[in-house]
Parts: sequence; C-alpha cells; structure tokens
Amino acid sequence: MATEDKNRATAAAILPLVGGAANVASIAHCMTRLRLGLHDRSLVDDEALKALPAVMGVVEDDTYQIVLGPGTVARVTPEFEHLVEEGREAAPAPAAASTASSAPAVSAEELAAQGAAIKAQQKAKNTTPFKLFLRRIANIFVPLIPALIGCGIIAGLNGLLVNLEWLPAVTPALAAMASGFMALIAVFVGYNTAKEFGGTPILGGAVAAIIVFPGVANIDAFGQTLSPGQGGVLGALGAAVLAVYVEKWCRRWVPEALDVLVTPTLTVLISGLATIFGLMYVAGEISSAIGTFADWLLSNGGAGAGFVLGGLFLPLVMLGLHQALIPIHTTLIEQQGYTVLLPILAMAGAGQVGAAMAVYVRLPRNESIRRTIRSALPAGLLGVGEPLIYGVSLPLGRPFVTACVGGAFGGGFVGLFHQLGDTVGSTAIGPSGWALFPLLDGNHSLGSTLAIYAGGLLAGYVAGFLATYFFGFGKDLLTEFNVSQEPAPSTIAATGGTPRETTPGTRGGPDSGDTDPGSPEKAPVRV
Repeated sequence: MATEDKNRATAAAILPLVGGAANVASIAHCMTRLRLGLHDRSLVDDEALKALPAVMGVVEDDTYQIVLGPGTVARVTPEFEHLVEEGREAAPAPAAASTASSAPAVSAEELAAQGAAIKAQQKAKNTTPFKLFLRRIANIFVPLIPALIGCGIIAGLNGLLVNLEWLPAVTPALAAMASGFMALIAVFVGYNTAKEFGGTPILGGAVAAIIVFPGVANIDAFGQTLSPGQGGVLGALGAAVLAVYVEKWCRRWVPEALDVLVTPTLTVLISGLATIFGLMYVAGEISSAIGTFADWLLSNGGAGAGFVLGGLFLPLVMLGLHQALIPIHTTLIEQQGYTVLLPILAMAGAGQVGAAMAVYVRLPRNESIRRTIRSALPAGLLGVGEPLIYGVSLPLGRPFVTACVGGAFGGGFVGLFHQLGDTVGSTAIGPSGWALFPLLDGNHSLGSTLAIYAGGLLAGYVAGFLATYFFGFGKDLLTEFNVSQEPAPSTIAATGGTPRETTPGTRGGPDSGDTDPGSPEKAPVRV
C-alpha cells in the first residue's frame, strides 16, 4: 500500500507540471520513460519536474519523455493514466521554477541547461523523414520489450535448471512459457505495425499470423518449401505495412455499403498472397543474412568490431540511428535465441559510468556537479544513462568523447572473447548495465558468459575513467568548473531538503552574462 501511495503521489506531482489532464493527449511508457503527447508544450514546467525526487531527467523528442527509471515507470504510468482519466484540475506550478536563476554560476544547473540546448539542437536534426521512419519502427517493437524480458529471464532460469538437472518435471512448463511468445511474436509485430501506420491492427496481426501458421509447410515458393516462421519479424513487418496500404486503398474505392465485408477480405487476401509467395522468402533471406553477418563480423573482427560498435553506439543514439537496431536485435533473438550485439553495445553505458567517476574525482571543489553524479550514478550502473549523459558528460564535451572511448574498450573486450569462441548474448532487448545480467546467454557455461560480460563492464569503467581523468579536461575547463559551489537555499527547500542539480534554468549567475538559457548559441559544448 505504501508503494502504491508513493507511485500515486509521484503521478499526482507530475500531472500539474505538464499542464494538467487537459494538456495530455497520449500516454505511453518504455523501459525507463513516461512518454507524453502534449497539446501545448509551453505549459510544461521543466525545472519543477526535474526537481521532483522521482524524476531522473526529461528528454524532449517526438513525445515529452520523463525519465523515471526501470520498474518505477511501469508503476507510475497506470496511476498517471488514472489521474488523467479522472480529469483532475492542474494545480498551480510550484515556485521552484523561479528559483533556478539563483543557481551558482558554474554548476550542475549550467550543465543541465547546456544539455537541454544540445538535446533541442539534436531533436531538430533528427526530424528527417528517414529518422522519423526509424522512430515508427521503434514504436512497433518497444511495446514488446516487457514480454521479451520476462520470457528471456524464464528461458535463462529454465536453462540453468536443465544444466543442473533440477526439477525435471517443471522445466518443460518453463520452456513453454519462455518460447510461447517468441513463437507468435510475428503476430504481435503485425498488430503493432498496422496500428502505427494507421491501419486496422487486427488485420495486420491476421496477415502476419500467416507466417507462423504450420500449414505453410505445404506450400512451395521460389522453388523451395516454406517453413513456419520463415521471414520472422521482418516478414511480419512488411506484410502488415502492405496490409495497411491495401486497406487504405479499399477504404477509398469500396462503396460504404460493402466496406465491412469487402475491405477486410481483400486486405487479408491480397496481402496474404503477397506474403506467402514473396515476402516470406525475401524476408527469410534477409533475416538469414543478418544472422550470418553478425556472426561473421564478431568471429572475424573480434576485438576490432567490438571496439567500433561499443565506441559508436552513443553517437548513434544522438543521431537517432540506434532505432534501426531494434528489429535486428529481435531477428537475432528469434533466430539464435539471443542477440550478440546488445552486450557489446551495452558497454557504452559502462564508459559513461567510468567518465562520470573521473569527473567526480577531477572536480573535488564543485559539490554541485558531484552531487548530480552521486544521484545519477546508481541509475547509470543499471543502464539508465540519460541523467549522466545530458547532465554531465555531453555538456562538458570532452568527457562525452572519452566516455565513448571507455565503451569502445568494453566492447572490444567482449568482441575479443567472441572471436575466441565464447559468445555472449542477451535473450531480450531493453536493459543494459547490471540489469542485463539475468538475461545473458551464450554458447558456453552461464558462469563463463557472466564473467565475460562483467569483464567488459569493468574494462569500460576503467577505460572511461582513465581516458576522462587524463584527457577529458583542458586547463580552462578545470579552472572554470573546479570551484566551490553552494546550492541556493530555495532550491534545497523546493526538493524537500535534497538538492537536485539536474534542473536546467537560467545559465549562470549575475556575472555570467547569459540572458537566453534556451538558445543553442548560449550553450556551447565545453572543450
């Protein structure tokens, strides 16, 4: 009951700060973020939101995203939805927003303001048609992540019990629980695809279901007999997109009196035939090529491939291109039982943690930034990197680059062992950092897999720390930031006695000369 009250209190605190129930157009959540569609962005009080103890940060993209962390977001979202449905009137925004201007001249507030400006710039760059398309693809797969995680952990538990020869009467049931969702994942992908592209979701699911229907084993296409599941999630995605276009065409041309009968029939018929005699084969070849290339890349590239993947992942995130990896991960999980790419890419978070530790050590007099790092570090260890990225390393400039170096060394460590024959994979997507341990799998013993992943994290921590400590700060940067900072009393009062240093407000104090904290020109990346 206490936990429920806490989650409801968090939701109640957030609602008025986003403009109240009337300003909320849509509500969703992913692994770590509450994603809100808003009617009027100007009604949001960013500073007061970030001052809330439960809020780790905010990210503005195609939706307004409030970072609450894994586990918490799944509990707060239903409470938030309930409050919105009740139509609760928005309370006046707290005075915390007006206190940001009293922040010290060079502090965590300044870094957060720079991070917010960088995010705004990056959002503008990420609105190209291609990147918007990638976001739609991500929106198809993100809702599937909880099931992938749950089934992945059950699969890992079942594998452990089988290896230990424990509970033989229970393991078949666990195997069914772990495999049931994956056997039908194409149907869920088809449903979500049709929904995302503006069609009837159930028709998208119906067409995608053809791919996993056992009866396709009696059909020949392109000189070969089809197999159930051939084409996997890529085939399901293509089939559902085709179904949406067929359905929209039918809605335009079929008379209204016949629409309810003719449109769904033609949609399933035309899309189904195209799926059976085209898409299943083509998507199957693409899926096989993805698996073959991933194995070839790490088997031959080894440490080099891991170094590049681990080092470039955060820049890919900044460019919005990481979303293209989601269907690739899912395809690998569907084919091999795990994705070998995610543990390597997860090392980028380890580099961020190591870089943040170095910043903490290098700025012993700046208690403002050090306090921010202390509050964000536990989330970073669990794979939630936004507070460290946008609150510390990215605004500072060099520490972001050296954090990528740490991720590269961690990825190289895992890639090297793959080349030596020890594969490390993840049975689900979403978590990283320490949170990925329960989902790890590989081609050798579980102990070996866990040890390699832990070694990669350690390599990322150490490399990120050393690179940042020795190369992350220029003389001017140290002179500017390594000064004593005292948080404003009003800021402490607004956060219930715990200073929150990730609240973007007016950059600088009376001597800073900054009058427009939101403009990119006033928030250059520190070098």
